[in-house]
Amino acid sequence: MAAAAGFGSNTYRNAAHRSSLKADNKSLAANQSFKSSPSSSSSSSSSFKSRSLQPRKSSPAALGGANGVARDGGGVPGRVRVAVRLRPCNAEELAADADFADCVELQPELKRLKLRKNNWDTDTYAFDEIFTEFASQKRVYEVVAKPVVESVLEGYNGTVMAYGQTGTGKTYTLGKLGEEDTAARGIMVRAMEDILGDISLETDSVSVSYLQLYMETIQDLLDPSNDNISIVEDPKTGDVSLPGASLVEVRDQQSFLELLQLGEAHRFAANTKLNTESSRSHAILMVNVKRYVKEKDPVQSMENGSNSHLARTFKAPVVRKGKLVVVDLAGSERIDKSGSEGHTLEEAKSINLSLSALGKCINALAENSAHIPVRDSKLTRLLRDSFGGTARTSLVITIGPSPRHRGETMSTIMFGQRAMKVENMLKLKEEFDYKSLSRKLELQLDKLIAEHERQQKAFDDEIERIHAESEMQIAESERQYADALERERMKYQKEYMESIKKIEEQLVGDQRKHDSDSATVAQNDYYSNGEVSSISALKEVADLKKLLEKETLLKKAAEEELSNHKRQLYQSKLMEASATSEILKLRKLLEDESRQKDKLEGEISLLQSQLLQLSLDADERRRRLDRAGSGNDSNDLDCLMAQVKNPQLSDSENGEKASVAKLFEQVGLHKILSLLEADDVDVRIHAVKVVANLAAEEANQQKIVEAGGLMSLLNLLRSSDDETIHRVAAGAIANLAMNETNQELIMAQGGIRLLSTTATNAGDPQTLRMVAGAIANLCGNDKLQTMLRGEGGIKALLGMVHCGHPDVLAQVARGIANFAKCESRASAQGTKTGRSLLIEDGALPWIVQSANSEASAIRRHIELALCHLAQHEVNAKDMISGGALWELVRISRDCSREDIRTLAHRSLASSSTFKAELRRLRMDY
Repeated sequence: MAAAAGFGSNTYRNAAHRSSLKADNKSLAANQSFKSSPSSSSSSSSSFKSRSLQPRKSSPAALGGANGVARDGGGVPGRVRVAVRLRPCNAEELAADADFADCVELQPELKRLKLRKNNWDTDTYAFDEIFTEFASQKRVYEVVAKPVVESVLEGYNGTVMAYGQTGTGKTYTLGKLGEEDTAARGIMVRAMEDILGDISLETDSVSVSYLQLYMETIQDLLDPSNDNISIVEDPKTGDVSLPGASLVEVRDQQSFLELLQLGEAHRFAANTKLNTESSRSHAILMVNVKRYVKEKDPVQSMENGSNSHLARTFKAPVVRKGKLVVVDLAGSERIDKSGSEGHTLEEAKSINLSLSALGKCINALAENSAHIPVRDSKLTRLLRDSFGGTARTSLVITIGPSPRHRGETMSTIMFGQRAMKVENMLKLKEEFDYKSLSRKLELQLDKLIAEHERQQKAFDDEIERIHAESEMQIAESERQYADALERERMKYQKEYMESIKKIEEQLVGDQRKHDSDSATVAQNDYYSNGEVSSISALKEVADLKKLLEKETLLKKAAEEELSNHKRQLYQSKLMEASATSEILKLRKLLEDESRQKDKLEGEISLLQSQLLQLSLDADERRRRLDRAGSGNDSNDLDCLMAQVKNPQLSDSENGEKASVAKLFEQVGLHKILSLLEADDVDVRIHAVKVVANLAAEEANQQKIVEAGGLMSLLNLLRSSDDETIHRVAAGAIANLAMNETNQELIMAQGGIRLLSTTATNAGDPQTLRMVAGAIANLCGNDKLQTMLRGEGGIKALLGMVHCGHPDVLAQVARGIANFAKCESRASAQGTKTGRSLLIEDGALPWIVQSANSEASAIRRHIELALCHLAQHEVNAKDMISGGALWELVRISRDCSREDIRTLAHRSLASSSTFKAELRRLRMDY
């Protein structure tokens, strides 16, 4: 802490103070996108040009030029990918720039932006991706960083870097920990989560270094005492390394978060006019991934060049080493605007010099210059592999909307434009682990020798045992034979004696029976008359006893019935008294309900009049604007509904948002939701449009659900017959279905059945698109797979295919891809077995048919779904019989996206059924 104090009063190393500053200044956590699904596009790697690397080509190459890379040093060409992220206006800018228009206009659907030069003229720039101020952290990660992370896991080097003016959200985009809100996690945390989820902790390893470049000195953020780390370059390959930096192995996500917290506590920051917590150093996170590759083709070795003696074939373990570098650059700033002075001024000069050196290198690379000034700064030396080298690089440039900083925004945009012209040559970092193979073979040899000795000893013991048992069995057989002969002799002798005795006894019995028969005949004649009279008397006595018992039972039954009647009479009197009391209570409740109903009807009438007045005002304003020839219809209610259908429109629609926000504040959410049950159809239509517009903002979604809005929207699908209400309500439900908690509520309240019924009865393709989008969002939840399929979600998606509209088919394809991805993840984790539910529901023929669709949005999702289905071996036979194998081979060869090609190739290589079929067909994948 004493060392930190020496740099001036504005420099901090205290993590607690730094966290409090982040809560005040970096309010980007509210900037969540309406849709978090990224537009997938492969990202290319980059690094600075080295003398030992391949020469750059003059024209950029397409991303992902090949399926693999040879080990002889050849590479795949790839361009630096650049994305733009706009920071929302803060409170100071809203007050200061209230009378001025924003200097930046975004067109995310066209992937370009317009920079306003004056009130009449603008410049247009195209980038690989445009993020509005509402873009979520998840979408920024999946578009910018996830392709780079996947390349690192495949064995390539990758770089993700943020560049921009101070206070535009670079540290928020890259280094936000998201301890309180997981949705606000930055690229560093999400990248490590994907890496740890993909590797095997038993065989693979992940190690981390966290550094800062401060005043041209490299310091270790994990070990503050190590404050002067040198850069070492390999003279043969030109690779840059930092042997003095701490290298910590990471085994779980929590330990990585603790390392980031430790590093952030030691990073220099200061309070300037542009940012209450301005980073005064460049932060560099290095993640080294070491993976063992399975199922490699065996290599046959030859002895002395002789073809007659082939060495025994062994499989040497193949190790792939990828390195991910995440660079949070310090913000560029003008001294007169930041107000830096003293030591903070010296820090700003050092930052601007290093960024200027980086810009010179980018300019030289973009112009294909013969000399690249890499050694002008330690920052450019560290990043030489990221621009013009062998790494895959994604760059995020962050800008602000304020016209006061137009010059800095223009400089940032031009930096990104030049970076897009830089091309790298991607190389796979792969080697054989011969030491591991040697140890394995030695252990196997020792095991085989011990096993051979054990088997030989067991064989000798078995021979001796068999010989001894044979002798014992022979002796036992002889003894048993003698005993059996003796037993048979004794048995026959005993049977002979018993037969003689039985014959003698039978003769004696026959003689006695003959003598007794003559005496019995005389006695029977004497007793026959007396026995008849006795039997008759006994019978009468028995009948009298039975009658007496019957009368006794009847008396007891009558007494019990009388007691029951008395109890029932008493209970009836009690129930009558209780009913009288209950009737009095119900009358009182009925009177209270009647008064409450009258009060609510008055409020509903007032709300209806306010909503209709708002609609009439909007129509009148639109007519005035049309008559005046103005193209700005921001206050029109129809334009507000257009925003609901397309949440990524430009900033010209701030008027509609202000109108809805004003209505929301004046009326209240509960009263707006009550209008969804109004008797007037027009009132219900306007009310559901307002609710749908509110649901487009992620900040309002939780409030809508808590107020019962989700149940009201589902009730509209159930009870209403109006097509417009169905379309807008389905769109609002699709917005709410972006949240995992809301997805479970939708399923629990029967949302899938209602959406399926709506799709069956709908005739408008736009309604089908909204319904398909809602079901597609639900398909991405791992927990709801079985329930979604059981309630007919997959059948509903496949039923909408008959519409044929490209937008509907794109949503259906996205839902099938999400479902297949969740199934693949569950199969890999062991929580699911058996065939895919998609195949059981008959989706495979349409998937195969749509794999060659002309619409890129449909084709991309279908190709991804096929690759995920092929991940599970149990689906292989169905996919072969359904023709999916041919599409997988085509995807692995011709797909425009490298990540999908790689996934298809890996699926074919990992399936024994696919490989056997390809060998039978003599096809090479």
